[in-house]
Amino acid sequence: MAQTASRRYSVVAAAKKGVVNGSNGYSNGYSNGYKAPASDEIFGEDTFSIDVMRQKLPKDVFNAVMATIELGKAIDPKIADIVAVAMKDWAVEKGATHFTHWFQPLTGSTAEKHDSFITPNSGGGAIARFSGKELIQGEPDASSFPSGGIRATFEARGYTAWDVTSPAFIMKNPRGATLCIPTAFASWTGEALDHKTPLLRSMESLNKQALRALELFGVKNVSKVYSTVGAEQEYFLIDEEFAYNRPDLLLAGRTLIGAKPPRGQELEDHYFGSIPDRVLAYMTDVEEQLYRLGVPIKTRHNEVAPAQYEIAPIFENTNIAADHQQLTMQVLRTTARKYGLFCILHEKPFAGVNGSGKHVNWSMSSNTGINLLEPGDTPHDNMQFLFFCAAVIRAVDKHQDLLRLSIATAANDHRLGANEAPPAIISIFLGDQLEKIFVQLEKGKPKKGETKDLLGLGTPVLPPLPLHAGDRNRTSPFAFTGNKFEFRAVGSSQSISFPLVVLNTIAAQAIDELSTEIEKLLKQKKTFEEALQTVLQNVVKEHKRIIFGGDGYSDAWKAEAKKRGLYMKNTSLEAYGAFHDKKNVALFSKYEVFNEREWMAREEIMLDQYFKTINIEGETTASLAQRVVLPAAIRYLRELTATAESSKVAGIKSSGVEKTTKDVNELVDSLRSALDKLVAVNADEGGKDLHSKCKHMYGKVIPAMSKVREFSDELEKVIPDDVWHLPTYQEMLFVK
Repeated sequence: MAQTASRRYSVVAAAKKGVVNGSNGYSNGYSNGYKAPASDEIFGEDTFSIDVMRQKLPKDVFNAVMATIELGKAIDPKIADIVAVAMKDWAVEKGATHFTHWFQPLTGSTAEKHDSFITPNSGGGAIARFSGKELIQGEPDASSFPSGGIRATFEARGYTAWDVTSPAFIMKNPRGATLCIPTAFASWTGEALDHKTPLLRSMESLNKQALRALELFGVKNVSKVYSTVGAEQEYFLIDEEFAYNRPDLLLAGRTLIGAKPPRGQELEDHYFGSIPDRVLAYMTDVEEQLYRLGVPIKTRHNEVAPAQYEIAPIFENTNIAADHQQLTMQVLRTTARKYGLFCILHEKPFAGVNGSGKHVNWSMSSNTGINLLEPGDTPHDNMQFLFFCAAVIRAVDKHQDLLRLSIATAANDHRLGANEAPPAIISIFLGDQLEKIFVQLEKGKPKKGETKDLLGLGTPVLPPLPLHAGDRNRTSPFAFTGNKFEFRAVGSSQSISFPLVVLNTIAAQAIDELSTEIEKLLKQKKTFEEALQTVLQNVVKEHKRIIFGGDGYSDAWKAEAKKRGLYMKNTSLEAYGAFHDKKNVALFSKYEVFNEREWMAREEIMLDQYFKTINIEGETTASLAQRVVLPAAIRYLRELTATAESSKVAGIKSSGVEKTTKDVNELVDSLRSALDKLVAVNADEGGKDLHSKCKHMYGKVIPAMSKVREFSDELEKVIPDDVWHLPTYQEMLFVK
């Protein structure tokens, strides 16, 4: 683990020259003459896409598969063998030797068990086979995945089921390739053990209620409504040698000690700045792989913090977007090593600089291309848009607790409300124009708002720009941004599926309730326009408290939010209480997204992950202090003491050395005392049940860790480089 300062700086020197020594030998000069392929030529080439199926499948089989994808009709098992053979032949042509059911257990990452296509034959040889049964169903061991009590350890049986709506894809490696089949994962009793199953259920609930609402508006020829998502991904990149010499990064995903350097992000020069060559080569490689997998990456740029970056796709069907988001995280991590880099997805890997989030842009669209959250040029006249927008407002206000719960993790607690991310208080930003329209709506029929004028830039050589009717609010956790809502509080390392399950379900309920109210008024002989006007007015009156366009970081907003009666839970541990609210249990049960056992299992899993995350951090912090910081401090103290003694012998009065010796000695004593306390609280789990253990982690371990860090960071500031063996923030954040 330890390394000399000279070795560290050799890495710095290599990076400055644009070279990482290693088997891949990346060079800043692009000496291999590599030319990136055109993205439109390679896009989706490693996916068993609709176009591929159209070519490979008989017409009747293709039509049956498309009926499942587009209309949600049940797949006929009889056609599975035909699809399986075509899929296998295509995969083998791509170099695949194995297949796997690719699923998303409740760990937050993905899982896979590879099986070979090869089957021995009677002649002593082997042939490549893949059956419909193998395509439709797999049976991985379910005992070692989180189940929240749904499955006992000795009850190992679990099933994976082919998700026809998400295309199979090829994952390549240096020695071959694997056919990956997106699947759901359920227990022997049929209860969901994954993120995909409830996500698909929530999408179906939203579809039913949105179709019902569109029928009220007289919209014809729409047979499917689905939520659409584009999830931005923020991440950090540091030199991998630095990472491998930081046990905290390897074990906990974040730095548990580390003094803030003299320069962080204060100059604001990294954001949208020129992308370093090594990083740009890495990004290009990542994008190329994702294009081949059909992931529609659109944006790449430097983020606010030094060494922080972002990648973002365009909108897709929510289920596919969730799959692609998991693939994006996987490719980001695995590709980094090719360039001597280490990708960090943790929400707060470095104290004192911005953390990372995952802004989830969400909307609703029909199979005919209608965006239900598109206001058009005259949103005051677009009552259909106002209806669906009002439904979202109602949903967010009624279920602030669920949205807060959906992004509650130990890692995200470091980020929310830290002047870099939205506060933990849920609110909606609508923008000036839309907010004024809803204010008018409460009083009567909305009037014409601001028009999209042109913004002049003061010189004829620059073109006038379209002026939007409202600015953006980066402090809002849930903001309307043109034709979608942006849920900005989602953590960078978490799966987007659970927040989307919540969002889809609460939107389905709100649309259901508003449609029901309109239907009641229609039965009372109200015209549709009158009924709609009444319902929308009631939404604004009941839920306007959730609308806020000001500074979400200000103390004034905290006071105002409390006055409005908004849900205010600063920590994940507090937010987990929403699992027990009867209205939430009833909500997911009514819309058939979770049964009560599945819902409560999520609480146990999230509590368990919270406890284990902080427990690992506490043990790692103690280890670092004991094995790295204290030995370095004592070694330096010994050097200072020897210098002071030799000065006395030589008759030299050195008050500076004496004071430095005293200061370091005091820090060593303080660190030793803090370390002893941390070791003691680490040894005590705080109780036998998960709630008690989590409270112990929050109330005892976290404060003890903070104290150890405080004194460790002070020592780092004074200990010489040749004695301090951990890569520093200055090195990790600024070596490109």
